[in-house]
Amino acid sequence: MNLQSFRESAWNGLWRQNTGLVQLLGLCPILAVSTSVVNAASLGLATVMVMAVSNLAVASLRNFIPYEIRIPVFILIIAALTTVVDLAFNAYFHDLYLVLGIFIPLIVTNCIVLARVEAYAAKNDPVSSTVDGIMMGLGLVCLLAVLGGLRELAGNGTLFAGIEMIVPGLSAISVFGPDYPGFLIGILPPGAFFALACLIALSNVIRTRAAKRKTTTQGPAAPATEQPASAA
Repeated sequence: MNLQSFRESAWNGLWRQNTGLVQLLGLCPILAVSTSVVNAASLGLATVMVMAVSNLAVASLRNFIPYEIRIPVFILIIAALTTVVDLAFNAYFHDLYLVLGIFIPLIVTNCIVLARVEAYAAKNDPVSSTVDGIMMGLGLVCLLAVLGGLRELAGNGTLFAGIEMIVPGLSAISVFGPDYPGFLIGILPPGAFFALACLIALSNVIRTRAAKRKTTTQGPAAPATEQPASAA
């Protein structure tokens, strides 16, 4: 995998084909756990681990998997890796594991993971497939972190609530002070839809302006000049 391919995979995963902003995949966990930065980013990182290793496994075994049973085999691989991640969270981050609850095991059914395995890893080499899984996962992490930060700020006026579950001794940052009354809808399910809709609208505006700027910079295409007819 050369540098240009790496840049292309990174740009696709983080922005151009962002799973949440563009493809709109995996919205259930995106909307459910994004009540805080810590919860959202933690589930995103768990998904990154599953995506990276499952892409690597499928790309390495793709020539040995019969086409007719590829989907059940893909799901079996993803389920095994999700079980490993689930047990690791339970062992090392038990309090966070209790907060995330069922959404870690539900990575098995997350269409983001299966979509990248089927669309990319099953057709490409292990290295590029692993990079694709990591970058697509990091794009999801970025979206979840921003969405969780917006909802946490609006709902509680804090950032990084629950960070002590990962790094003991740290505490949440009170942005608006202890007297902030909170905006309840920010941490309720409707707040997730409103915040995600705003982020999608913002990304569309940025993409549209970038496309117009590119068109203006390149200028209109020069008209084709007629070639004189050759002498008989």
